[in-house]
Amino acid sequence: MTLACEENGNLVGVWLNPQKYYGDTVPGEMIEKDDMPIFAIVKKWLDRYFAGKNPDISELPLAPIGGEFRQGVWDILRDIPYGEVTTYGAIAKKMAKMMKKKNMSAQAVGGAVGHNPISVIIPCHRVVGVNGNLTGFGGGIDKKIKLLELEGVDMSKFFVPKTGIK
Repeated sequence: MTLACEENGNLVGVWLNPQKYYGDTVPGEMIEKDDMPIFAIVKKWLDRYFAGKNPDISELPLAPIGGEFRQGVWDILRDIPYGEVTTYGAIAKKMAKMMKKKNMSAQAVGGAVGHNPISVIIPCHRVVGVNGNLTGFGGGIDKKIKLLELEGVDMSKFFVPKTGIK
């Protein structure tokens, strides 16, 4: 995993290696600096998460970089409970309501979910396609499955599509 933060210590990125859109929300060049205090805090949070605990997202100073629409989607992702999933369509309905629109495209939501720069912590892996389709995850479907299994999600109702998804 790669972590990124602002100089003030706010976390702006957590990427699985390799990951689609790696670092794409960070403006300018990233400079390697391992001694940022936030990194130790995030590593402890992740250690607890990967030990099967449910650490609270609010413990971390998150500052994902993105426009208003993406920020809205990422806020909804933060509210998906540990061990549960939601669909792109359900998020689209919430976004439409927030934006006072009649409807919203699930594909637009999928784009915002896919560009989530703080993987695992902002739980984009908890979003599935309609009918249990395990579509899209920048870190790979295999990692999405492992994260959901770690959280105790019953995987019997989900499937990996045969074509069209990498």
